[in-house]
Amino acid sequence: MRTSIFTLALIALLTLVSCNSEPTLQKYFVENSEKKDFIALDVSPNILNVDKARLSAEQNEALNSFDKMNILAFKADQSNQVEFETERTKVKAILKDPKYQELMKFGSGRDGASVSYVGSDDNIKEFVIFANRKETGFAVVRVLGEDMNPNNIMTLMSVLQKSKIDMEQLKPLEQLLKK
Repeated sequence: MRTSIFTLALIALLTLVSCNSEPTLQKYFVENSEKKDFIALDVSPNILNVDKARLSAEQNEALNSFDKMNILAFKADQSNQVEFETERTKVKAILKDPKYQELMKFGSGRDGASVSYVGSDDNIKEFVIFANRKETGFAVVRVLGEDMNPNNIMTLMSVLQKSKIDMEQLKPLEQLLKK
């Protein structure tokens, strides 16, 4: 009887400890992907539509470190400015977590963008791009991969220039760009 009570108490304690109630970007994506003002999109590396045989070894390494992109965008208009401010504040609070290391920031707090990452300098698991503009909304882009580093991201930009991007995968974002 004592061991079963002890076991039950231990399981309950482990369950409580393992439940992380802190907000994360992943939780934020899951909670908001189906809401009416949001557009969610998962993009695979094949969107780039590149001939890997024409890439350098460095470019292939950068491309192979990239697994997928998750995009969550909030489309702002005159009727949802309060929700826009609330949601933008939530994202900014999540990105203040020390695990998100800010690489750079552009513009002001009202209109601007930031690039952050999760991981160490030579083993980045996730790049996060957060861009917002009061008139149109905001977008959060999670670039997920293994063993990414800042050089890989810069190299990936050169691969983007050579790619024939599959625009069909980006069709849902057209709604965000239309006013």
